[in-house]
Amino acid sequence: MSSSYASSCTKLISLTKQLSSYANQGNHEQALNLFLQMHSSFALPLDAHVFSLALKSCAAAFRPVLGGSVHAHSVKSNFLSNPFVGCALLDMYGKCLSVSHARKLFDEIPQRNAVVWNAMISHYTHCGKVKEAVELYEAMDVMPNESSFNAIIKGLVGTEDGSYRAIEFYRKMIEFRFKPNLITLLALVSACSAIGAFRLIKEIHSYAFRNLIEPHPQLKSGLVEAYGRCGSIVYVQLVFDSMDDRDVVAWSSLISAYALHGDAESALKTFQEMELAKVTPDDIAFLNVLKACSHAGLADEALVYFKRMQGDYGLRASKDHYSCLVDVLSRVGRFEEAYKVIQAMPEKPTAKTWGALLGACRNYGEIELAEIAARELLMVEPENPANYVLLGKIYMSVGRQEEAERLRLKMKESGVKVSPGSSWCLFKD
Repeated sequence: MSSSYASSCTKLISLTKQLSSYANQGNHEQALNLFLQMHSSFALPLDAHVFSLALKSCAAAFRPVLGGSVHAHSVKSNFLSNPFVGCALLDMYGKCLSVSHARKLFDEIPQRNAVVWNAMISHYTHCGKVKEAVELYEAMDVMPNESSFNAIIKGLVGTEDGSYRAIEFYRKMIEFRFKPNLITLLALVSACSAIGAFRLIKEIHSYAFRNLIEPHPQLKSGLVEAYGRCGSIVYVQLVFDSMDDRDVVAWSSLISAYALHGDAESALKTFQEMELAKVTPDDIAFLNVLKACSHAGLADEALVYFKRMQGDYGLRASKDHYSCLVDVLSRVGRFEEAYKVIQAMPEKPTAKTWGALLGACRNYGEIELAEIAARELLMVEPENPANYVLLGKIYMSVGRQEEAERLRLKMKESGVKVSPGSSWCLFKD
């Protein structure tokens, strides 16, 4: 081996380490400049690791043109079958162009292991194409692994009937004898929380405790909220008290649990304790406080917290914050104030906001504002029969049968139909 060749090898190894450092620390422009320098000045061929690092930086820096050039050189160097290069290419095309570009590349990769399949499945779930992700999982011609199931379970949470399907995939994961990890449990806790699957939440909690995953603060915060949604305040307090590091997420979860349980006093007390603990509340914490006030009809307190959120902490009120404020004011019959809040909203009011006003108008027989709210609702969601039905009931309650009949005819002419009622009976949790 000549001294010049040995020197080139040593320099290439050194620069590869530097490239890795740049890419992993987020200095992507520096990484790409170094890659271009390495590619143009070395007679020695670059290895697959260098190309995967360059592609990672192309994705992060949103450089699709350069990424396409790196792709071409990867093909020329016969690196397309390398799983790290393949995954990096999928990531680059998925982030910089579209998931369809990523899928086209996926179909061209000659040898696809589970890592490459999982990368494509994850791209589908990240952009909300869960159906395509499940279909791809079912088409896998290699053995799936934990990441395959994690991507699907995480993607299903939040979709229609997604919680039940996520739990179904969890059961499949167990059948394959794969051990759920933190990612699995976080997604499952969200799924169970949405449907109040108390027994499964306890199963997850027990598994996490036995496998030393339970101390993770994010999981504990999720368990606090999940138990709260099931109405189990005893377990909520038990998990919260066991937490060493209580961040804003943990405190918000506890406030949410009390709010869902209808214990506004404890929710507001917890918020005060959070402030005393020098934990800065975020918009979610304030939203949970407003929900607690709404459930208890504490209108004055809700107004105070709404003002504090913006004045003391500089947080921007979202549509959900405004909806909660409208709801609590409407619940106690302060309709004019509620309507002024709606008029002062910086964004267009949502159906939830107008629905809160309309629902309270029925309880108090407030016709004028009910008609305004219903008119807005019919523009926002014209096919929702509940809005017609609710306004019709308000008319009937004050003896205005003619208006109620006209509304019924309008509903019929518009082709809006009331869905028949149904209920679920859960035989197996």
